[in-house]
Amino acid sequence: MASKDYYQLLGIDKKASKEDIKKAFRKLAHQYHPDKKGGDEAKFKEVSEAYSVLSDDKKRSEYDSYGRVFSGGGSQGPQGGGFEGFDFSQFQGGADFDVDLNDIFGGFSDIFGGGRGRQARGRDISVDLELSFKESVFGLTRRMLITKDSTCSSCTGSGAEPGTKTKTCPTCNGKGQVVESRRSPFGTFSVSTACATCNGRRVVPEKPCTTCKGSGVERRQEEITVVIPPGLDNGQVIRLAGFGEAISGGATGDLYVKVHVRADQKFRKEGYNLVTDLSVKISDALMGSEYQLETLDGTVSLKVPPLSSTDEILRMKGKGVPTERGKRGDLLIRVRVEMPQKLSKEAKELLLKLKQEGI
Repeated sequence: MASKDYYQLLGIDKKASKEDIKKAFRKLAHQYHPDKKGGDEAKFKEVSEAYSVLSDDKKRSEYDSYGRVFSGGGSQGPQGGGFEGFDFSQFQGGADFDVDLNDIFGGFSDIFGGGRGRQARGRDISVDLELSFKESVFGLTRRMLITKDSTCSSCTGSGAEPGTKTKTCPTCNGKGQVVESRRSPFGTFSVSTACATCNGRRVVPEKPCTTCKGSGVERRQEEITVVIPPGLDNGQVIRLAGFGEAISGGATGDLYVKVHVRADQKFRKEGYNLVTDLSVKISDALMGSEYQLETLDGTVSLKVPPLSSTDEILRMKGKGVPTERGKRGDLLIRVRVEMPQKLSKEAKELLLKLKQEGI
Protein backbone atom coordinates (compact mmCIF):
# COMPACT_ATOMS: atom_id res chain seq x y z
CA MET A 1 0.00 0.00 0.00
CA ALA A 2 1.16 3.54 -0.59
CA SER A 3 2.53 5.27 2.47
CA LYS A 4 0.77 8.53 1.61
CA ASP A 5 -2.87 9.39 1.10
CA TYR A 6 -2.82 11.60 -1.97
CA TYR A 7 -6.42 12.70 -1.51
CA GLN A 8 -5.69 13.75 2.06
CA LEU A 9 -2.54 15.59 0.96
CA LEU A 10 -4.59 17.70 -1.45
CA GLY A 11 -7.52 18.06 0.95
CA ILE A 12 -10.08 16.51 -1.40
CA ASP A 13 -12.32 13.44 -1.40
CA LYS A 14 -12.14 10.45 -3.72
CA LYS A 15 -15.00 11.74 -5.87
CA ALA A 16 -13.16 14.96 -6.72
CA SER A 17 -13.21 16.01 -10.38
CA LYS A 18 -10.11 16.90 -12.39
CA GLU A 19 -10.96 20.57 -11.94
CA ASP A 20 -11.23 20.09 -8.16
CA ILE A 21 -7.83 18.36 -8.13
CA LYS A 22 -6.25 21.15 -10.15
CA LYS A 23 -7.74 23.87 -7.93
CA ALA A 24 -6.58 22.11 -4.76
CA PHE A 25 -3.04 21.66 -6.10
CA ARG A 26 -2.89 25.21 -7.38
CA LYS A 27 -3.78 26.56 -3.94
CA LEU A 28 -1.26 24.36 -2.12
CA ALA A 29 1.49 24.98 -4.69
CA HIS A 30 1.18 28.71 -4.08
CA GLN A 31 1.23 28.11 -0.33
CA TYR A 32 4.22 25.78 -0.16
CA HIS A 33 6.38 26.93 -3.08
CA PRO A 34 9.93 27.24 -1.66
CA ASP A 35 10.57 30.51 -3.47
CA LYS A 36 7.79 32.15 -1.49
CA LYS A 37 8.16 33.48 2.03
CA GLY A 38 7.12 30.76 4.45
CA GLY A 39 7.27 28.08 1.74
CA ASP A 40 7.92 24.43 2.53
CA GLU A 41 9.98 22.46 0.00
CA ALA A 42 9.06 19.04 1.45
CA LYS A 43 5.34 19.82 1.45
CA PHE A 44 5.58 21.22 -2.05
CA LYS A 45 7.15 17.98 -3.33
CA GLU A 46 4.46 15.92 -1.60
CA VAL A 47 1.53 17.80 -3.14
CA SER A 48 3.29 17.81 -6.53
CA GLU A 49 3.63 14.04 -6.30
CA ALA A 50 -0.04 13.67 -5.37
CA TYR A 51 -1.09 15.88 -8.26
CA SER A 52 1.05 13.96 -10.77
CA VAL A 53 -0.88 10.79 -9.89
CA LEU A 54 -4.43 12.03 -9.37
CA SER A 55 -4.43 14.25 -12.48
CA ASP A 56 -3.65 11.23 -14.68
CA ASP A 57 -6.65 8.94 -15.30
CA LYS A 58 -4.60 5.74 -15.62
CA LYS A 59 -2.40 6.42 -12.60
CA ARG A 60 -5.39 7.48 -10.52
CA SER A 61 -7.26 4.29 -11.42
CA GLU A 62 -4.28 2.16 -10.37
CA TYR A 63 -3.86 4.10 -7.16
CA ASP A 64 -7.58 3.81 -6.29
CA SER A 65 -7.58 0.07 -7.00
CA TYR A 66 -4.25 -1.07 -5.55
CA GLY A 67 -3.02 1.75 -3.35
CA ARG A 68 -0.01 2.25 -5.60
CA VAL A 69 0.91 3.16 -9.18
CA PHE A 70 2.53 0.81 -11.66
CA SER A 71 2.61 3.02 -14.77
CA GLY A 72 4.78 5.77 -13.32
CA GLY A 73 3.87 8.29 -10.63
CA GLY A 74 3.69 8.17 -6.87
CA SER A 75 6.32 7.40 -4.26
CA GLN A 76 7.35 3.91 -5.32
CA GLY A 77 10.97 4.65 -6.22
CA PRO A 78 12.53 5.65 -9.55
CA GLN A 79 9.97 3.70 -11.58
CA GLY A 80 7.17 4.90 -9.38
CA GLY A 81 7.33 8.27 -11.07
CA GLY A 82 6.54 11.59 -9.46
CA PHE A 83 9.27 14.19 -9.52
CA GLU A 84 11.56 12.13 -7.33
CA GLY A 85 12.01 9.65 -10.18
CA PHE A 86 12.68 12.30 -12.83
CA ASP A 87 16.10 11.93 -14.43
CA PHE A 88 17.76 15.33 -14.61
CA SER A 89 21.07 13.96 -15.86
CA GLN A 90 19.95 14.43 -19.47
CA PHE A 91 20.34 18.16 -19.03
CA GLN A 92 23.70 19.86 -18.89
CA GLY A 93 24.93 20.31 -15.37
CA GLY A 94 22.78 17.60 -13.77
CA ALA A 95 20.39 19.12 -11.24
CA ASP A 96 21.52 22.68 -12.01
CA PHE A 97 20.63 22.91 -15.68
CA ASP A 98 20.05 25.91 -17.90
CA VAL A 99 16.60 25.61 -19.50
CA ASP A 100 13.39 27.53 -19.36
CA LEU A 101 11.06 26.25 -16.61
CA ASN A 102 8.08 26.62 -18.94
CA ASP A 103 9.72 24.40 -21.59
CA ILE A 104 9.92 21.46 -19.15
CA PHE A 105 6.84 21.90 -17.02
CA GLY A 106 4.58 23.79 -19.41
CA GLY A 107 1.53 22.54 -17.55
CA PHE A 108 2.66 24.35 -14.43
CA SER A 109 3.07 27.75 -16.05
CA ASP A 110 -0.49 28.80 -15.22
CA ILE A 111 -0.16 27.42 -11.68
CA PHE A 112 2.94 29.42 -10.81
CA GLY A 113 1.64 32.56 -12.51
CA GLY A 114 4.29 32.44 -15.22
CA GLY A 115 3.94 31.75 -18.88
CA ARG A 116 6.23 32.91 -21.60
CA GLY A 117 4.98 35.80 -23.67
CA ARG A 118 2.34 36.88 -21.18
CA GLN A 119 2.01 40.59 -21.68
CA ALA A 120 2.17 42.98 -18.75
CA ARG A 121 -1.15 44.67 -18.10
CA GLY A 122 -2.19 47.97 -16.59
CA ARG A 123 -4.32 48.22 -13.48
CA ASP A 124 -8.08 47.80 -13.67
CA ILE A 125 -9.99 50.72 -12.18
CA SER A 126 -13.60 51.21 -11.12
CA VAL A 127 -15.90 54.21 -10.85
CA ASP A 128 -19.39 54.67 -9.46
CA LEU A 129 -22.21 56.12 -11.52
CA GLU A 130 -25.53 57.26 -10.05
CA LEU A 131 -28.64 57.09 -12.24
CA SER A 132 -32.25 58.06 -11.78
CA PHE A 133 -34.80 55.25 -12.08
CA LYS A 134 -35.93 56.56 -15.47
CA GLU A 135 -32.34 56.70 -16.77
CA SER A 136 -31.79 53.10 -15.71
CA VAL A 137 -34.94 52.01 -17.56
CA PHE A 138 -34.29 53.73 -20.89
CA GLY A 139 -30.48 53.91 -20.82
CA LEU A 140 -28.37 56.87 -21.86
CA THR A 141 -24.90 58.03 -22.87
CA ARG A 142 -22.95 59.67 -20.08
CA ARG A 143 -19.59 61.44 -20.21
CA MET A 144 -17.31 60.99 -17.22
CA LEU A 145 -14.06 62.73 -16.34
CA ILE A 146 -11.61 60.42 -14.58
CA THR A 147 -7.99 60.73 -13.53
CA LYS A 148 -5.78 57.78 -14.39
CA ASP A 149 -2.45 56.66 -15.85
CA SER A 150 -2.85 57.03 -19.60
CA THR A 151 -0.66 56.68 -22.66
CA CYS A 152 1.54 59.76 -22.91
CA SER A 153 -0.09 62.42 -25.07
CA SER A 154 3.28 63.69 -26.32
CA CYS A 155 5.11 60.51 -27.35
CA THR A 156 2.03 58.24 -27.74
CA GLY A 157 3.65 55.70 -25.47
CA SER A 158 7.05 55.33 -27.16
CA GLY A 159 8.89 57.09 -24.35
CA ALA A 160 10.94 59.10 -26.84
CA GLU A 161 10.87 62.85 -27.25
CA PRO A 162 8.88 63.63 -30.43
CA GLY A 163 11.21 63.92 -33.42
CA THR A 164 13.95 61.79 -31.85
CA LYS A 165 14.88 58.16 -32.46
CA THR A 166 15.06 55.02 -30.37
CA LYS A 167 17.98 52.63 -29.95
CA THR A 168 18.41 48.98 -29.07
CA CYS A 169 18.06 48.36 -25.35
CA PRO A 170 21.57 47.82 -23.93
CA THR A 171 20.31 45.64 -21.08
CA CYS A 172 18.57 42.92 -23.10
CA ASN A 173 20.30 43.61 -26.45
CA GLY A 174 16.95 44.08 -28.13
CA LYS A 175 15.44 40.80 -26.99
CA GLY A 176 12.88 42.38 -24.68
CA GLN A 177 13.61 39.72 -22.06
CA VAL A 178 16.37 38.85 -19.63
CA VAL A 179 17.20 35.47 -18.15
CA GLU A 180 17.11 35.06 -14.39
CA SER A 181 18.19 32.03 -12.37
CA ARG A 182 15.63 30.78 -9.86
CA ARG A 183 15.90 28.00 -7.33
CA SER A 184 13.27 25.28 -7.08
CA PRO A 185 12.99 21.79 -5.54
CA PHE A 186 13.99 20.39 -8.92
CA GLY A 187 17.15 22.41 -9.34
CA THR A 188 18.11 25.87 -10.54
CA PHE A 189 16.15 27.08 -13.56
CA SER A 190 16.74 29.95 -15.93
CA VAL A 191 13.49 31.87 -16.39
CA SER A 192 12.88 34.58 -18.97
CA THR A 193 11.29 37.79 -17.66
CA ALA A 194 10.51 41.13 -19.25
CA CYS A 195 13.46 43.49 -19.35
CA ALA A 196 13.12 46.12 -16.63
CA THR A 197 14.97 48.73 -18.67
CA CYS A 198 12.81 48.69 -21.81
CA ASN A 199 9.76 46.95 -20.29
CA GLY A 200 9.85 44.38 -23.06
CA ARG A 201 9.76 46.95 -25.89
CA ARG A 202 13.31 46.01 -27.03
CA VAL A 203 14.25 49.63 -27.64
CA VAL A 204 14.89 52.67 -25.47
CA PRO A 205 14.69 56.34 -26.46
CA GLU A 206 17.86 58.22 -27.31
CA LYS A 207 16.21 61.23 -25.68
CA PRO A 208 13.45 60.51 -23.13
CA CYS A 209 10.13 62.29 -23.55
CA THR A 210 10.02 65.39 -21.36
CA THR A 211 6.33 64.86 -20.58
CA CYS A 212 6.49 61.29 -19.25
CA LYS A 213 10.25 61.09 -18.50
CA GLY A 214 10.57 58.22 -20.93
CA SER A 215 7.99 55.96 -19.27
CA GLY A 216 5.42 56.29 -22.07
CA VAL A 217 2.73 56.90 -19.44
CA GLU A 218 1.40 60.06 -17.83
CA ARG A 219 -1.26 60.70 -15.20
CA ARG A 220 -3.97 62.99 -16.46
CA GLN A 221 -7.69 63.59 -16.62
CA GLU A 222 -9.46 61.86 -19.45
CA GLU A 223 -13.05 62.10 -20.64
CA ILE A 224 -14.74 58.73 -21.04
CA THR A 225 -18.03 58.19 -22.85
CA VAL A 226 -20.09 55.46 -21.18
CA VAL A 227 -23.07 53.97 -23.00
CA ILE A 228 -25.60 52.77 -20.42
CA PRO A 229 -27.86 50.08 -21.90
CA PRO A 230 -31.56 50.13 -20.95
CA GLY A 231 -32.84 48.03 -18.08
CA LEU A 232 -29.84 48.08 -15.74
CA ASP A 233 -30.45 47.19 -12.11
CA ASN A 234 -28.89 48.74 -9.05
CA GLY A 235 -25.40 47.34 -8.41
CA GLN A 236 -24.77 46.07 -11.94
CA VAL A 237 -21.32 46.65 -13.44
CA ILE A 238 -20.37 47.68 -16.98
CA ARG A 239 -16.91 46.62 -18.21
CA LEU A 240 -15.10 48.87 -20.67
CA ALA A 241 -12.15 46.89 -22.01
CA GLY A 242 -8.97 48.91 -22.49
CA PHE A 243 -10.19 52.00 -20.63
CA GLY A 244 -8.29 51.31 -17.41
CA GLU A 245 -4.78 52.44 -16.57
CA ALA A 246 -1.93 52.23 -19.06
CA ILE A 247 1.41 50.59 -18.32
CA SER A 248 4.73 51.00 -20.04
CA GLY A 249 5.27 48.22 -22.58
CA GLY A 250 2.01 46.46 -21.79
CA ALA A 251 -1.72 46.36 -22.42
CA THR A 252 -4.13 48.85 -20.88
CA GLY A 253 -6.33 47.59 -18.05
CA ASP A 254 -10.12 47.71 -17.97
CA LEU A 255 -12.59 50.22 -16.53
CA TYR A 256 -15.51 48.93 -14.46
CA VAL A 257 -18.50 51.24 -14.00
CA LYS A 258 -20.73 50.29 -11.07
CA VAL A 259 -24.28 51.58 -11.44
CA HIS A 260 -26.26 52.93 -8.50
CA VAL A 261 -29.95 53.45 -9.28
CA ARG A 262 -31.99 55.82 -7.15
CA ALA A 263 -35.26 54.28 -5.99
CA ASP A 264 -38.47 55.75 -7.44
CA GLN A 265 -41.49 56.50 -5.25
CA LYS A 266 -44.00 55.45 -7.91
CA PHE A 267 -42.42 52.71 -10.01
CA ARG A 268 -40.46 49.51 -9.51
CA LYS A 269 -39.18 46.85 -11.91
CA GLU A 270 -40.24 43.24 -12.23
CA GLY A 271 -38.15 41.85 -15.07
CA TYR A 272 -39.07 43.84 -18.18
CA ASN A 273 -42.31 45.06 -16.59
CA LEU A 274 -42.85 48.21 -14.57
CA VAL A 275 -45.22 48.13 -11.60
CA THR A 276 -47.09 51.03 -10.00
CA ASP A 277 -50.07 51.50 -7.67
CA LEU A 278 -53.24 53.45 -8.45
CA SER A 279 -55.55 54.68 -5.70
CA VAL A 280 -59.19 54.40 -6.82
CA LYS A 281 -62.29 55.70 -5.05
CA ILE A 282 -64.70 53.00 -3.98
CA SER A 283 -67.43 54.47 -6.17
CA ASP A 284 -65.11 54.45 -9.22
CA ALA A 285 -64.09 50.89 -8.43
CA LEU A 286 -67.75 49.85 -8.43
CA MET A 287 -68.99 51.93 -11.34
CA GLY A 288 -65.85 52.23 -13.40
CA SER A 289 -64.06 55.46 -14.31
CA GLU A 290 -61.19 57.03 -16.27
CA TYR A 291 -57.99 58.19 -14.55
CA GLN A 292 -55.02 60.27 -15.71
CA LEU A 293 -51.94 58.17 -14.94
CA GLU A 294 -48.35 59.43 -14.80
CA THR A 295 -45.98 57.03 -16.57
CA LEU A 296 -42.29 57.24 -17.53
CA ASP A 297 -43.53 58.17 -21.03
CA GLY A 298 -45.79 60.97 -19.82
CA THR A 299 -49.44 61.23 -18.76
CA VAL A 300 -51.87 58.72 -20.26
CA SER A 301 -55.58 57.95 -19.80
CA LEU A 302 -56.45 54.71 -18.05
CA LYS A 303 -59.91 53.17 -17.89
CA VAL A 304 -60.72 51.48 -14.59
CA PRO A 305 -63.38 48.84 -15.37
CA PRO A 306 -66.51 48.49 -13.17
CA LEU A 307 -66.32 46.21 -10.13
CA SER A 308 -62.53 46.52 -9.84
CA SER A 309 -61.11 45.23 -6.58
CA THR A 310 -58.03 45.89 -4.50
CA ASP A 311 -54.86 44.19 -5.85
CA GLU A 312 -56.43 43.69 -9.27
CA ILE A 313 -53.81 44.23 -11.99
CA LEU A 314 -54.50 46.43 -15.02
CA ARG A 315 -52.04 46.14 -17.89
CA MET A 316 -50.79 48.75 -20.35
CA LYS A 317 -48.80 47.02 -23.07
CA GLY A 318 -45.52 48.44 -24.31
CA LYS A 319 -45.02 50.89 -21.45
CA GLY A 320 -42.40 48.89 -19.58
CA VAL A 321 -38.64 48.31 -19.85
CA PRO A 322 -37.02 48.06 -23.32
CA THR A 323 -35.91 44.51 -24.17
CA GLU A 324 -32.86 43.31 -26.08
CA ARG A 325 -35.03 42.74 -29.16
CA GLY A 326 -36.15 46.33 -29.36
CA LYS A 327 -39.55 45.74 -27.81
CA ARG A 328 -40.78 46.78 -24.37
CA GLY A 329 -42.36 45.12 -21.41
CA ASP A 330 -45.67 46.22 -19.93
CA LEU A 331 -46.78 48.64 -17.26
CA LEU A 332 -48.70 46.82 -14.55
CA ILE A 333 -51.09 48.98 -12.49
CA ARG A 334 -52.17 47.53 -9.19
CA VAL A 335 -55.55 48.86 -8.06
CA ARG A 336 -55.81 50.17 -4.51
CA VAL A 337 -59.44 50.80 -3.57
CA GLU A 338 -59.64 53.69 -1.11
CA MET A 339 -61.92 53.19 1.87
CA PRO A 340 -63.63 56.36 3.12
CA GLN A 341 -62.68 57.63 6.56
CA LYS A 342 -66.29 58.53 7.39
CA LEU A 343 -69.75 58.22 5.81
CA SER A 344 -72.49 60.82 5.44
CA LYS A 345 -76.08 60.01 6.35
CA GLU A 346 -76.99 59.73 2.65
CA ALA A 347 -74.06 57.39 1.99
CA LYS A 348 -75.09 55.15 4.86
CA GLU A 349 -78.63 54.96 3.50
CA LEU A 350 -77.33 54.00 0.05
CA LEU A 351 -75.07 51.32 1.52
CA LEU A 352 -77.98 49.98 3.54
CA LYS A 353 -80.02 49.62 0.35
CA LEU A 354 -77.11 47.83 -1.31
CA LYS A 355 -76.86 45.52 1.66
CA GLN A 356 -80.57 44.75 1.48
CA GLU A 357 -80.07 43.82 -2.21
CA GLY A 358 -77.32 41.42 -1.21
CA ILE A 359 -74.45 43.49 -2.57
